[in-house]
Amino acid sequence: MPFINENFLLETESARRLYREHASSLPIIDYHCHLSPKEIADDKQFSSITELWLGGDHYKWRAMRANGTDERYITGDADPWEKFQKWAETLPYTLRNPLYHWTHLELKTAFGIDKVLNPSTAREIYDACNELLKQPGFSARGLMERYNVEAVCTTDDPADSLEYHRRIRESGFKVKVLPAWRPDKAMAVDNPIAYNEYVDRLAEAAGMTIASYPDLLAALRNRHDFFASQGCNVADHGVSSFPWAECTEEEATTLFAKVRGGMALSQEEITKLQTAILLEICRMNHEKGWVQQFHFGPLRNVNSRMFRRLGPDTGFDTIGDYSCAIPIARFLDALDSDNRLAKTILYNLNPADNTWVAAMIANFQDGSVPGKIQMGSGWWFNDQLYGMEAQMNALSMQGLLSRFVGMLTDSRSFLSYPRHEYFRRVLCNLLGNDLEKGLIPEEEYERVGKMVEDICYYNTKNYFKF
Repeated sequence: MPFINENFLLETESARRLYREHASSLPIIDYHCHLSPKEIADDKQFSSITELWLGGDHYKWRAMRANGTDERYITGDADPWEKFQKWAETLPYTLRNPLYHWTHLELKTAFGIDKVLNPSTAREIYDACNELLKQPGFSARGLMERYNVEAVCTTDDPADSLEYHRRIRESGFKVKVLPAWRPDKAMAVDNPIAYNEYVDRLAEAAGMTIASYPDLLAALRNRHDFFASQGCNVADHGVSSFPWAECTEEEATTLFAKVRGGMALSQEEITKLQTAILLEICRMNHEKGWVQQFHFGPLRNVNSRMFRRLGPDTGFDTIGDYSCAIPIARFLDALDSDNRLAKTILYNLNPADNTWVAAMIANFQDGSVPGKIQMGSGWWFNDQLYGMEAQMNALSMQGLLSRFVGMLTDSRSFLSYPRHEYFRRVLCNLLGNDLEKGLIPEEEYERVGKMVEDICYYNTKNYFKF
């Protein structure tokens, strides 16, 4: 029997039935990813499986480095076959790492390849994949259609023109490709030089001058309105330690003037200004009925030598150990106190935070929307079997798993959609085992089946109004 078979990860007959009858055929809504809108607009045809698979995948890069692979074969000038060969040499050492499962799921679902990848099968698999990649059905758009993708939300800066989203929309591509508002750079006041360069770019995009704090908010509102006109209804915010410090409008105006003048702020001042800016953006999100997502907890670019050599997003970020419960509680309460808290999803990177995040969201449910405040799926270092189970168990114990909006890829790769299948199998296995153990009555099978369908698709569709 092939390694990736119809019963993969499904330990019981109930789990298999749930997956087969209620999960496997549902469309994918990938409401947070880092795909390139340009590559979708151009319907990029990939030159090789190496470009598609290894070109920007820092998950694989980290594994290869851990296995003693020279950087030349990871981000360097080695040719595509050499890089693929080094990945094939690394893969047998990834047993119990999610990369082993993901790699073989991708080979099976995209290319129909059942063979286990290792040094002895590498050349055959490399050549077979490359032949298929020459076909139209394996372009960027072809892969999205192959995986039954209904909609994706990319990650876009307020200063972006969104020209590629317009091109995609006008092309008639059947998959919805929507922008998501990611204003992190508008809050990056800790580096005055880089911040002022960004503010100038934001001003140009908004067609106005930004000389004061009110000007900054006006420019952000201008771009917020523009994003809405282009179909955006999702905001995404990435923070390390969640900002919270009370800050009056007068203080924010003074602090913005300092940083706009090139002066460095103290840490206390940085937190104050970041809090003020983020609160105003979140109020805009609420006004338009958007969903806002908060990804918190990463400790970024910890290897300064490699950061200088390769830049960000190259595999040198890690899990931070921040205390975020109090600032998140204060931040959400500040928005809720005047009824301007939008639908919100919280993603914790540190799995040690699972239980308090699951408990926190219950404090701000207001009965207006089922699951208005969500605990996000297992993210980044947690988007694997044990991380997914831990996240869903915490949510089950503290809230309503039935109202969960499910999985996303958070990926830059067009081959990452099997993460949805992976998640669906884990979910069905979790619930199927409960049925078999008698923890859920047998007569509730249909209710559980509907629960699976909701978590995999319908909750997401209704929550985001796609």
